[in-house]
Amino acid sequence: MDPLNCCTSIMMYKTKQILRYNNIPMLTLSVFYPKVYLCNYPYAQNNINSQIQVQVSDFLRYASINLYKQAVETYKQSQENGFPFLRYEASLQYNITYNQNCYLSLYADQYEFTGGAHGNTVRMSNTWGIMDGRNIPLSDFFPAGQDYRRLLINQITEQAKEKVRQNPGSFFEDYPALIAEYFNEEHFYLKSSGLAIYYQQYEIAPYSTGIVVFTIPYMAPSY
Repeated sequence: MDPLNCCTSIMMYKTKQILRYNNIPMLTLSVFYPKVYLCNYPYAQNNINSQIQVQVSDFLRYASINLYKQAVETYKQSQENGFPFLRYEASLQYNITYNQNCYLSLYADQYEFTGGAHGNTVRMSNTWGIMDGRNIPLSDFFPAGQDYRRLLINQITEQAKEKVRQNPGSFFEDYPALIAEYFNEEHFYLKSSGLAIYYQQYEIAPYSTGIVVFTIPYMAPSY
C-alpha cells in the first residue's frame, strides 16, 4: 500500500426491523452502515469500526427503547380518541464522501418520523486518518495560527448570498448572523471538490431548504 495515497476497503451493511405492539407495527427501524478493512493498519481499522459501531448501537438503543415507547403511547392515545395512527420511522444512513490520500470521511443522517407533517433529520460526521485511525479535527486542514473560523464563515456567507440571490426565501432573513452563530467545527466532512461545512435543519434556513451544505474548495485563493 502506498502510504502517500492509501485508502480503505469498505463494505456496506443494512439492517431493518419492524417493532410491534399487540402485533401492530409501531416502528420501522433501519440502519445502513459501513465497515472498513485495513489489513496493513489493524489499529486504525479497529478504532474506526469501533466508533461507527458505538454510533450504530447508540441509535438502535435510543430508537428501540425511547422511540418505541413513544410510538406505543401515541398508538394508545389514537385508539382512545379514534384517530388514525401513523407508524413511526427511524433510520441511520451513512454516506462515504472521501476515501483517498490517507483520509476517510463520511456523514450519517439520522431520520425520525413521529407523526406530524414531516420527519426530521440530524446529520453527524467523522473524518479519520487511515494509517492511525485518528479523528481529524477541522483545524488540521489549516496552517497553525490561522483564523480559519473567520475565513470559513466569510466564504460561507458569500456563498449563501449567491444562493439567496438565485432563490429568494431559501434562507432566514438574518442568515449572516445565524451562519456565525451556528457554525460548528464538528460539522464538516471531506469531498473530492473541497471541504464541506453543513448546517442542521432550521439553523439558518426553513425546513424546505433542508440540511445546508457549503463546499469550500481546497485551493481557494484565501487559503
